[in-house]
Amino acid sequence: MKDDAKNALPDAGATPAPVMTPREIVSELDRYIVGQRDAKRAVAIALRNRWRRQLVPDDLREEIAPKNIIMIGPTGVGKTEISRRLAKLAQAPFIKVEASKFTEVGYVGRDVESIIRDLTDLAVNMVKEEEKQKVEIRAHEVAEERVLDLLLPATAGETESEAVDAPRLQGTRDKLKKMLRDGKMDDRFVEIEMTQTAMPMIEVLTPQGMEGMEFNLKEMFSNLMPKKTKKKTVKIPEALEILTQEEASKLVDMDKVIGEAVRRVEQSGIVFLDEIDKIAGRESGHGPDVSRQGVQRDLLPIVEGSTVNTKYGMVKTDHILFVASGAFHSAKPSDLIPEFQGRFPIRVELSSLSKDDFVRILTEPKNALIKQYEALLETEGVHLKFADDAIQEIAQIASDVNERTENIGARRLHTILERLLDEVSFSAPEIQGKEVAIDANYVRERLSPILKNEDLSRYIL
Repeated sequence: MKDDAKNALPDAGATPAPVMTPREIVSELDRYIVGQRDAKRAVAIALRNRWRRQLVPDDLREEIAPKNIIMIGPTGVGKTEISRRLAKLAQAPFIKVEASKFTEVGYVGRDVESIIRDLTDLAVNMVKEEEKQKVEIRAHEVAEERVLDLLLPATAGETESEAVDAPRLQGTRDKLKKMLRDGKMDDRFVEIEMTQTAMPMIEVLTPQGMEGMEFNLKEMFSNLMPKKTKKKTVKIPEALEILTQEEASKLVDMDKVIGEAVRRVEQSGIVFLDEIDKIAGRESGHGPDVSRQGVQRDLLPIVEGSTVNTKYGMVKTDHILFVASGAFHSAKPSDLIPEFQGRFPIRVELSSLSKDDFVRILTEPKNALIKQYEALLETEGVHLKFADDAIQEIAQIASDVNERTENIGARRLHTILERLLDEVSFSAPEIQGKEVAIDANYVRERLSPILKNEDLSRYIL
């Protein structure tokens, strides 16, 4: 019973654990994202306010709405990464959607409520995995016993005459268990049974906007369809893994998982609406602006706060945080309909990236690009060594190409590094154990022919 109490999901009304202070959140974001301090401060305050809201009196708590954010800035400057890292810090359900996708099918587009349904699906999977980890030890022990039953089938169903040999059989079982845990039986094969449900092709019956019906149909058919068992011969380590997952699923209380997942979506879910500028359009009686306004009006209820029907029950969107972003090259936030603007009171502008920013992006973050490429090639025994002047040269080229062509921000660095290291990456298996020194001359030799031809650089870099 004690283990069950310890593994129980948190009570919905329990006091939330303290989160990081806004300063600590900004500091953590700095480890992965260069610059953009205003945007980091805005999301840090928004995250802290969620924790503060949980501590205010009940009658006031429901009245405190999240302060949604619009991030304005060119592509590749960190808008999506800030939101993604924020969700990881908060351990909150997070989904990114492109607002422009809701205009692809005439004036109605994709059902906007599918955003909340998808977010709830993610939350259920997140909580389920957490709960499976909590029962993993118990599940693994049960899986071991099932494997031992396969290796010693006589002990699984002992007859009365065999009872006299029980101590000897138990001794054999204990020896096998020790060998199993020591890895001495990893090369042996066993045949396991896996339960499957034959599912009909239901997707063809569920047009866009009727995703909820799809679940109901699947659930109905799954109850009607017979369960099938499939036998599979695998090595013992794989059998243990499969059986552990199967036992863990049995031990997890899905009702509690769904309850906790819905609570997380409602209280801490984050929706990132990208390309919001693509649906900015007002007061036009015809043409594409009608579609754009229609999408804004469709999105408005879930941003304002409504109840969405999902396969896990009703989900309220009143306290979900919405972070919108867009380049706003040919539009501006004021082109959004007034009701939609009013639901995004915080607006932050992200600046374009300079050469110095590119140098920092290449070297400073925990997941810096230079570190990534060094680690990738190290797996083949190739040691990349970037000189400081090489990094300066790469940053300068990225800055120049962004000015001459489309400005895609830090994404330009990926393109340039792939081109720069193309030969090394291809030849890595043949040059194991060698050190490849990359300096400014190496960068110029590899990239100058492309840079000199502006038409070519537009296609390749």
